[in-house]
Amino acid sequence: MHAPMPVPSAWVTRWAPLMRPGGHVLDLACGSGRHLRWLAERGWQLTGVDRDEAAVAPLRNLPGVAEIIVADIEGGPWPLAGRRFDGIVVTNYLWRALLPCIEAALAAGGVLIYETFAVGNELFGKPSNPDFLLRPGELLSAFPGLRIVAYESGLEAAPDRVVQRLVAVAQADSHASAAGPEPSDPAAKIAAFGALRLQPSGKHP
Repeated sequence: MHAPMPVPSAWVTRWAPLMRPGGHVLDLACGSGRHLRWLAERGWQLTGVDRDEAAVAPLRNLPGVAEIIVADIEGGPWPLAGRRFDGIVVTNYLWRALLPCIEAALAAGGVLIYETFAVGNELFGKPSNPDFLLRPGELLSAFPGLRIVAYESGLEAAPDRVVQRLVAVAQADSHASAAGPEPSDPAAKIAAFGALRLQPSGKHP
């Protein structure tokens, strides 16, 4: 009997609609694919990257999964040089040297959804190494070329942990239509979220 797949992060499911429908999304450090599976089931085309071959092997033939890359992204070269994605999802992962690579891999109009542990988490468990914990407010300055749409920081429950999370959008390119945003432009979609106030961590519907 197989163990149930962990549910996707509420932060990811809440903000994923900003990404272009059917677009190409990168799930970085995807692990066993809880977000990759959820996104693929909803029509996005997924590239997953992780160093654990055993974890990603079951993902290779799933519908909507365009590509699985096994790579040591901390000790080896960045495997996605020159490539751009309509969305990038990163959860429970931090390697600061890769932050510029993540920003550069986002296509114009693309959406970054990021959520990981922050300083203070060491009081509750792993990770406790400061190399893997965001400093206070660090995500706010981690991607200087992106426009921040949403940000939260604080204590999350069940299990108790300290997190930061961010949604940011790459600026549309200079060739965008002067007649107004395309329906798939995240800037147009953000208006739909205008009445949705950020809630304290763990309080989203």
